[in-house]
Amino acid sequence: MAAPVPTPVPTPEPTTTPWDPARLPDQTGRTHVVTGATAGIGYFAAEQLAAAGAHVVLASRSATKLATAVAAIESEVPGARLDTVVLDLASLASVADAAARISALPRVDGLLLNGGAMDMKRRARTADGLPMLLGTHTVASAALLAGVLPALAATGERLGVPSRVVHTSTGFVAQFPMAVDDVARVPFAGVAAYTKAKAVTEVLAFELARRLEAAGVPVASLVTRPGVGVDARTPHRAGIRDATTTYRPNPYTPWAQGKDGAAWSAVRALTDPEARNGQYYAPAGRLRGGPVLVEPTARTATPEGDLAARVWAQVEDLAGLPLTIPARAGEGAAQR
Repeated sequence: MAAPVPTPVPTPEPTTTPWDPARLPDQTGRTHVVTGATAGIGYFAAEQLAAAGAHVVLASRSATKLATAVAAIESEVPGARLDTVVLDLASLASVADAAARISALPRVDGLLLNGGAMDMKRRARTADGLPMLLGTHTVASAALLAGVLPALAATGERLGVPSRVVHTSTGFVAQFPMAVDDVARVPFAGVAAYTKAKAVTEVLAFELARRLEAAGVPVASLVTRPGVGVDARTPHRAGIRDATTTYRPNPYTPWAQGKDGAAWSAVRALTDPEARNGQYYAPAGRLRGGPVLVEPTARTATPEGDLAARVWAQVEDLAGLPLTIPARAGEGAAQR
């Protein structure tokens, strides 16, 4: 018997409204959660969302760094509505605790899965024995989503507007094909392991979009990539990007953008009223530029046969819990 062909991701519709990253749609009343929010792209995404009026929940592993990030945002956005959640993506116990705290919020309109370790050493492991890059970027994000998805769905159901989960990827996925059929297998080179983790992330994100669509759940799953954000072009923020923080030179600096600009694609995916389930946002240029809707890579958006389902099941196994699609109100038990 031939292997089943996965249903395509819902067809992205082109947006018609010009997008200005400096003039975001009003986010007053909405709650967005950002992981990896104490540095780089995550920090600037949180700052931009706060400036648009959102209640922003910053999630990261260090309470001290969370306090520094809050102070930096408050200095840029007086009156910002901020909360924090300690989240160590290298510990599934910490992820479960953070998911419970986030789910207890009155509403959750958006979840930006941005966090993840950048330890490229092959033998680096999480507290649960998982490969560090796969464990923090993919498995922990899936575990967090498993815990928060019911709250996202409840918010979308109650307000009549789909909530959103935004998965952060990388342009390396399109450039360097990676086999993902054996999720736990770690490539030898660190950059290859990182690329594979992000490829798995994309497969999960687009499969999630299909399952949400099929179940009629009011949550949209979108993917973004930031291009290249470098320290040399990043605005100074006390304790975030200043003389006290590590400066990382980058050979792509002449062609790159700051980490504030690298956050634009994720912020658009969270806030653009015209963004839809299954879409992919990226810089207009390969390395930098305003955020635009792009075509996803077919290998991850519509993989052959039952590969997406097998990847989903393997990630669930690694996370130690199911990623369950909630049932709509009044429709009985949840679906797998």
